[in-house]
Order: sequence, then structure tokens, then C-alpha cells
Amino acid sequence: MLVLLILLEIVGIAGLLTAARLGNVWLALLDVLAIFMVSVSFGGLFVVNPNEGRVIQFLGRYAGTARSAGFWWTNPLAFPRRKVSLRIRNFESARLKVNDHDGNPIEIAAIVVWRVTDTAEAVFQVDDYENYVKVQTEAAVRNLATTYAYDSHTEDQLSLRTSSDVITERLRTEVQDRLAKAGIEVIEARISHLAYAPEIAQAMLRRQQASAVVAARARIVEGAVGMVEMALDELAKKQVVELDEERKAAMVSNLLVVLCSEQNTQPVVNTGTLYT
Repeated sequence: MLVLLILLEIVGIAGLLTAARLGNVWLALLDVLAIFMVSVSFGGLFVVNPNEGRVIQFLGRYAGTARSAGFWWTNPLAFPRRKVSLRIRNFESARLKVNDHDGNPIEIAAIVVWRVTDTAEAVFQVDDYENYVKVQTEAAVRNLATTYAYDSHTEDQLSLRTSSDVITERLRTEVQDRLAKAGIEVIEARISHLAYAPEIAQAMLRRQQASAVVAARARIVEGAVGMVEMALDELAKKQVVELDEERKAAMVSNLLVVLCSEQNTQPVVNTGTLYT
């Protein structure tokens, strides 16, 4: 098309010179009109870069999108030809301060990897699709944070800190649902920052430490009871010594003290009988 326009421009200029030499006014006017229309047609030329689209409108209607990279021509009246990037882009939300499911204030942020797949919806469905991505992502992150607790209190409870795979998929799905109407595909969405708010961080840290201590002590007691039970069964099975209920209770007490104590216990040697 570029070659054709150049040839038409040359023919028009040659015709104008011929008409001027012959003194034919009407022919000169026709040549001027032809040169003007060819010059206007040059406005239909545009370039499409790789991973880029040009949204074309004709008389206010959507005419299509040029996606293939190269040098193109379209009707010069088909404008504006808005440029839309089809490249993969990242967006990291600001650190949002919200309350989790338990009402604890937390700070949370997310990274969303996205790209435009439908240029018409991205341009015509929303005013600014880049700002739309930002606002809807932050809204989805806030909603996610209020749905789950920061930390789980039971093994089957989902939480923001421990259930990373489930939370990541839930976040990606929710962001995708919000951005689908703008012709945007969410490739990945992941939490990039998660922490308690500064005003309760120390209190929550002590709470986590206390929970860890309780869980550890419960495991120690469970193991100690099993060892005591095994010791009594082995003594009875091999008939090493016969113990009445009082001596069994004393032995259980001593073994639990030894096994559950946080410090090393000092043994006491009994040189008499079991009853002295």
C-alpha cells in the first residue's frame, strides 16, 4: 500500500505539472484533489510492534484490532488507533492494613502477573484498565484477608500463613473473576507480604510462642505416658519385680517427673527395701 500511494502521489504531481503546462484549469483542480486524497491516505499507515495491539475505530464503532507485528495500512478515517500492550506485566499492591477473620489487624500485600487478552474489552469496558487492575487487586486482597485467619489454631483450619497453596489459588481465582470483564488474564497471584500490624506484633509473638510450648509439652506428656505404660508392662511380663498399686503409683510419678522435667533430674539411690 505504501508503494501504491507513492506511485499515485507521483502520478498526481506529474498530471498537475502537465495541466499547468497545458493551461487546463479543470484538469489541474482534479490533480490537486487527487494529490490531497493520496496525502490523506498516508495517514492510514501505522506500525504494530511485537506483543502489541492497535484498537481501530471507524466512525465511533469498534472495527477490529491489529495484532500481527509489522507495517500496516487502514482506512485513514478509521481512528483513533489506540495502542494496547499485550506483554506480561507485574503489579505489586501496597501493604494493606486489614483485620483477618479473627479480628486481628494484619499487613498484607500481593503480586499479580497479568496481561491483556481482549483489547476491545480492555479499552471500551473500563476507563483505565491499568488502574482497574490496581483497584480490583487490592479489593480482592482485602476480601481474602478477612475470610481467613492469619494463623491456624487447629490442624484442619486454613490460614493465610500455613495454607499457602490454597490461599494462592483462591487469590488468583478471585482476582481473575474481577478482571475478566476487562479482558485481562491473571497468570499468577501470590501474597508477597504478610505480618501482624506493629501494634499487636509483640503480643501475637508471645501468643505463638505459648502455643508452641503447649503443643510441645503435650507431645512430651503423651510420649512419657507411653514409656511408663511400656515399662510397667515389661516388668510384669518378665516378672522382674511385683509391685502393688501404691508402688506402681510411686513409680509412675517418678518416671513422669524424670521424663517431663525441663531440667536434668538428680537420682536418689534407695539402699533399703521398696517400703523404706
